[in-house]
Amino acid sequence: MFVAFEGIDGSGKTTVSNQVAERLRAAGLSVKHLRAEGRFVSAVAEAIRDLGRDSRNLALTPEAEFLLYVARDVQLIEEALRPELGQYDIVLADRFLFTAQVLAEHGRRLSREFTEPVLRAAARGLSPDLVLLVDVDPVLARARRKAYKLSVADKRPPSRKGLSGVGLQHRVRRGYLALAEADPERWLVLQNEAALEQTVARATELIRAAKAQGARIAITQDRARNPRAAITSTPIGSTQQALTAFLAWIDRRIEPEPRVAAYVLGGLFGAAVDGRRRSLAERVPEAMLAALSGRVDEVSWEIRSSLRPTHTAAVAQTLSGIPNTDARASSWRNELAEIAPQQVLVTLTRQDDEQAWTLRERFFEDFPELVVGSLSGLDSDRAWSLRDRWLKRRGEELQSSYEVARVACKSITHLSCERAWKIRKQARVVAPVIALASLGSARDAESYRWRREALTRAPKVVMATLKNLSDEVAWELRAAAVSDCKEVIDSVQNLDDPAAWQLREQAQDLWPSTVVKSLGVLADGERGAALLRRQLERHPTNVSLLKHAAAVALGVHRVDAFEE
Repeated sequence: MFVAFEGIDGSGKTTVSNQVAERLRAAGLSVKHLRAEGRFVSAVAEAIRDLGRDSRNLALTPEAEFLLYVARDVQLIEEALRPELGQYDIVLADRFLFTAQVLAEHGRRLSREFTEPVLRAAARGLSPDLVLLVDVDPVLARARRKAYKLSVADKRPPSRKGLSGVGLQHRVRRGYLALAEADPERWLVLQNEAALEQTVARATELIRAAKAQGARIAITQDRARNPRAAITSTPIGSTQQALTAFLAWIDRRIEPEPRVAAYVLGGLFGAAVDGRRRSLAERVPEAMLAALSGRVDEVSWEIRSSLRPTHTAAVAQTLSGIPNTDARASSWRNELAEIAPQQVLVTLTRQDDEQAWTLRERFFEDFPELVVGSLSGLDSDRAWSLRDRWLKRRGEELQSSYEVARVACKSITHLSCERAWKIRKQARVVAPVIALASLGSARDAESYRWRREALTRAPKVVMATLKNLSDEVAWELRAAAVSDCKEVIDSVQNLDDPAAWQLREQAQDLWPSTVVKSLGVLADGERGAALLRRQLERHPTNVSLLKHAAAVALGVHRVDAFEE
């Protein structure tokens, strides 16, 4: 029997499918998993996957991307799947051709006329007996991915899918659900928002029943045992009620997924949340520290102090975003530079004070890349002197080494002078996304030409370079992307501009939580407060929205912005 697991990135399908495989083997069945431990059994399929996900391939067209996904699956089908079907009781696949289909048709909006013939030819009549859609809210999926990455050192360039922003996940999820609805006798939706154990146990029992009785009967019996609970919600009429509902969600996550709880709680502080922050700092210190960057409230300093002896490097990194004008941050930097110089150097980005320069000069020979990377936004002779020293050593690698290009681009972020553009254009050869991101707040004509060229393939990155820009071209680019890219709304944080309000109103049901997040201090005004109330009334179960409303209740929105 052939069983496929599907779901958006971060849904947990790989974890679920691997645990299901173990349980089925323990029950006496012979099982072949085509992506055991997260890697395809075919080295060729894995290489094709890496090619398609690599953001250095920014120029890859949606059509070519689709064909690559199909090629990966064809290789896996012919090399491993077909030969194994007669050798094992059950063959499990973590993704099948459905992934290529939903990403192309729903994610990239390619026509069915283009995709259908290719998919049919690729499958050659092969189709799973059972498809399990591991489903989860994209907000939770994103939190799980972020929490996971805290414990994994991944030096690879970012995924190409990530360049499109959060909206891609929402569209792909809708595509999967549409497939499940259209084929209910073969597809079953498994909600994976509760305990993992429940999801694994249900999937294991379903597959065993399908093996014995067939998928249709097994699915019917499963649905009878596990009726879908009706979605109920308590009306949310104020930010205080939103805070209560948000903390209830956090409390349900703390025990089974403390890292997720720490990530989602990140950025918030105040009496209502500080007890939870202290508790999570004890249970998952790395996750809690990752949420402290830039925070200067007393409990944040308390957590840093308690974890400094055991997590020195991670504590040093939390100083990012805190200027040396803060006496405590200044003192800590000098002290921690003796123990964790690399992490301290990372926190000097855009700092132009004498202490920052002293540290840069002191550590330049030992950690030149970190020093040069910290020069982002600095256009002084002093900054260019350090850049030039480094470029004399590594400049010849600008067009061949991703790491050298990455450091160079980070160093010139926000700069639009001739020297910066020379570096940026050379680095673009091997690091196109990093080069694009290095535009920062640059407003020259060439910067806008680059943004226009990349808008359809990397809208998230383009929008990050438009934060707080309010010229005509910036609004034009936002208007072109707002229906697909929630990061458009992120880019108008705190902007009290007619065009910003128009975008918020246009996107209030598309990106309900981000609209509230974008208000910042405007949430205290009459118009902002009315919009916030409206959002809570319309979307009372949106966890991300509850978080941003909770920030207003706690007063965090007056301090600074925080990541969703």
